[in-house]
Amino acid sequence: MSKIAAEAGRRATTRVKGVRARGVSLHTALIAGVLLSLFPFYLAVVLATRSTNEIFSYPPKLLPGGHFGENVSHLLDNIDFFGSMLNSLIVAASVTVLVLFFDSLAAFVFAKFEFPGRRLLFGGLMLIFMLPAQLSAIPQFVIMAKLGWIGTMTALIVPAAANAFGIFWMRQYMKGAIHGELLDAAKLDGCGFLRTYWHVALPVVRPGLAFLGIFTFMGQWNDYAWPMIALVDPDNLTLQVALSQLSGVHAQTDYGMVMTGALLALIPLLIVFVVGARHFIADLGKGAIR
Repeated sequence: MSKIAAEAGRRATTRVKGVRARGVSLHTALIAGVLLSLFPFYLAVVLATRSTNEIFSYPPKLLPGGHFGENVSHLLDNIDFFGSMLNSLIVAASVTVLVLFFDSLAAFVFAKFEFPGRRLLFGGLMLIFMLPAQLSAIPQFVIMAKLGWIGTMTALIVPAAANAFGIFWMRQYMKGAIHGELLDAAKLDGCGFLRTYWHVALPVVRPGLAFLGIFTFMGQWNDYAWPMIALVDPDNLTLQVALSQLSGVHAQTDYGMVMTGALLALIPLLIVFVVGARHFIADLGKGAIR
């Protein structure tokens, strides 16, 4: 019996050591992945604190320098940074709110209601989803010009108020998240379509809305091609278009100034991601508990 107990003890010890070794290996790999993911952000901080000559020096300098204040001063002297940031914030926030409303409303109809031509309409939506966005640039410009919106932020907000990806994403999410019993209960309580959508559907799909909101805000904040085409008024430039002008303000591009602008432009994105991801994860946890 003592030999059997000793053998069982050795096996248990071996299993524990194996589990610990796998845990250490997994955490080591995760930490390495996190460090690799954070390195570009760290490098952006380093470059934003260096002069152009220091950026191109060899060996490369991997520690922050002392030119951040100087780079910020040059940045503010060459472009209206905070004005452009405000324009980008207005556009991105407006588009995000509109997309969340219109896309979730359309997705609710596609996911939970039967009506003639539903499959045909959704197929057409998927066709639009697969087409490159660049194909619509010329007709979209012509339409905006006829409406007199070229040069204004309206030309950026209205065309982006709904998109095929958002409808597809929310429709797929709603199909699994909203059960028919909830809709039947809402009907018994006398809820109409809009009341059912607002008080029954939206609370259930908050994680999907959080993801779509983060995705939409980041996409609008980083958009460059269409704002470059549509915005001809220097007072209405978005931040990405304004930053693109930094490469031509001197005979030799001041890359320290450019990297400082790019680094400061990341701050609103990081705030939106942190706040949105927190709600996204919290809502997923609540849904799992339910």
